[in-house]
Amino acid sequence: MTRRHLSPYRIMWLFVMFDLPVGTRKERKQATGFRNHLLDLGFEMSQFSIYLKYCASGEKADAVGGQIQQQLPPGGKIDILTITDKQFANMRRFYAKGRIKNEIKPSQLRLF
Repeated sequence: MTRRHLSPYRIMWLFVMFDLPVGTRKERKQATGFRNHLLDLGFEMSQFSIYLKYCASGEKADAVGGQIQQQLPPGGKIDILTITDKQFANMRRFYAKGRIKNEIKPSQLRLF
């Protein structure tokens, strides 16, 4: 892989933010299925309804976004945000009034 491919401006982070209906048993099952699908795609939970994934390129992020679109549960609101690794590095994150580091970037790319 060339240096150009490892640029923090080409490496992407994909955020999936969602509100899903959970009023009935069927809706809860669909919401759980959607969350499990995100985990199967390699996402990690950032907050209860925000999942994020490290993608090696914009093309990979677009492909993963398409896979999410195919699994949308009915009646849910889902937003997908893509940012560069450089932008992600500038994100300030806090937990219980303490700052946490952005250290969830994998040390090497996963091969499927």
